[in-house]
Amino acid sequence: MNEAFGDAPDTRLGDTFAVLVIQGGELVLERYGSDKGPTDTFHSWSMAKSITHALAGILVQDGKLDIKAPADVSEWQEANDRRSAITTDQLLRMSSGLKFNEDYVDGETSDTIEMLWGSGKGDTAHFAANMPLEHAPDTHCSYSSGTTNIVCRLLAQAVGKSGGAFEAWMRTSLFDPIGMSSPIPKFDAAGTFIGSSFCFCTAEDFARFGLLYLRDGVSDRTRILPKGWVDYARTPTANQPDELLGYGAHFWLGLGGRGTFSANGYDGQRLLMVPQDDLVIVRLGQSPLEEAERLNAWVAQLAACFKRSA
Repeated sequence: MNEAFGDAPDTRLGDTFAVLVIQGGELVLERYGSDKGPTDTFHSWSMAKSITHALAGILVQDGKLDIKAPADVSEWQEANDRRSAITTDQLLRMSSGLKFNEDYVDGETSDTIEMLWGSGKGDTAHFAANMPLEHAPDTHCSYSSGTTNIVCRLLAQAVGKSGGAFEAWMRTSLFDPIGMSSPIPKFDAAGTFIGSSFCFCTAEDFARFGLLYLRDGVSDRTRILPKGWVDYARTPTANQPDELLGYGAHFWLGLGGRGTFSANGYDGQRLLMVPQDDLVIVRLGQSPLEEAERLNAWVAQLAACFKRSA
């Protein structure tokens, strides 16, 4: 922990705002930066993608969403549009084949920046759905924030609500049942939850969300997510590029070693689940993008400190 909070912290990790560790369902470590505390809400960035995955699971459980069926995307309904074959499953696994430049720095080439702050900000799903196919569906895995916002519009269609009404559904269906009282989800002008990037929460509430996935979608003996939905999240997507971390369905794989899975966000937001050690780790902060691997190694080392003997 000295690298994050000591008298001489490792500046390569950037600023660490909060670190929480839950093991065996109990809070065993909680530390904050000098000007942060338990009531502060923190930026999710792409950790919101995993919240989107949970919302999709609830609709699957309620029989309102079939992830294996072609996604009901209005922009793809013209005759002979090959995008009309894309399924929600392929969107969740980032294997739709849609072109999208997931860049966080170069505003000239970044589809992410243009979607969130440029011409696409009023209707993020429409912006992403208008992207052409770059690969045949299910033949290539490519991480895309645009993909998630298409999913978010599909969720709103399945619920029959958008904007504030969809937010109320999020609270009654997911947040309230697992004890998350702080979430502040953001919506675009079209009423779509910007699930790619924007759901502010306290560190403790991010940990509560992680515990839901560590417990196979069950909270306080109540099943919130369908049985097998967590296994689906951590099943590797086929045809992935050669990267250090694998990808499942809106969750990253392997950050803490074999069998672990995580929600990762820009600027070094990390929510790591380690099933073999009954462990959840939250790290929130602001870290240089070029030091992401170093940060991942630090989180993995922290998890190793709580390893249970075989």
